[in-house]
Amino acid sequence: MAWSTRRLAQLAGTTVKTIRHYHSIGLLEEPDRAGNGYKQYETAHLVRLLQIARLRELGMPLADIAELETSGETFTQTLSTLDAQLAESIARSQELRAEIAELLRHDAEADVPAGFASVADALTPADRAIVMISERMFDGQGMEDLREIAADHQEADDAFNALPSDADEEEIDAVAADLAPVLRTIHEEHPGTKNPPLGPERRSSLPDLTQAVTELYNPAQVEVLRRAYVLAHESPADTHRTDGAGCSDDRPRPVGDRAQATDQGNRPDHGA
Repeated sequence: MAWSTRRLAQLAGTTVKTIRHYHSIGLLEEPDRAGNGYKQYETAHLVRLLQIARLRELGMPLADIAELETSGETFTQTLSTLDAQLAESIARSQELRAEIAELLRHDAEADVPAGFASVADALTPADRAIVMISERMFDGQGMEDLREIAADHQEADDAFNALPSDADEEEIDAVAADLAPVLRTIHEEHPGTKNPPLGPERRSSLPDLTQAVTELYNPAQVEVLRRAYVLAHESPADTHRTDGAGCSDDRPRPVGDRAQATDQGNRPDHGA
């Protein structure tokens, strides 16, 4: 007894469209046709459809099912590969669940990078943006440093975040003076933040990070970052200076300076 396409679909628990798709990709052989042109499916076709359905239940992609008979791999080898893929997928899903739980626990925004949910309330939108950009540049240790800094150093955040774009010199100097010792302490506790290990491709992105800082923070805040960096790194003979110079030629260090750009890139974790 032969079955029509519709009847075969009913028996296999699938659809006519699916059967036609399997034919088109070579998963299911075409049946013979009756004199009137109608397809005549047999038991072998039903068994094949049920086999495909079972493999799909196990999570095997159609492409892998198609290659199973031609790749030379045994079914056991294929299942072992599938098991390893599923284990990796489960591990990643567990990581994602942990990240989501952390965001929910701290009522944090979805764009807060992994590990920063506990300090999300202290991060401004600009801070979050800089942290996200930093994730593309720094390695795992670099981001771990940023997380620790974010949790431990928020002393100058309020004054920095409240600084208006038209702040006068006195206000800028005051915030920079408060921030400088924080930067100095951060560099002592996390030496890697002075010179984060970057590969050639990432190192070429430092100017982009500097650009992001200058676009995300207002001009007064950017000037605070520049002056605070100079104050944090000046020699004892220069400690009387608070105008952001502190350089041997009495000229302000440019915002694009490599190390200074790195510190500015770390801004969301120490209030500057």
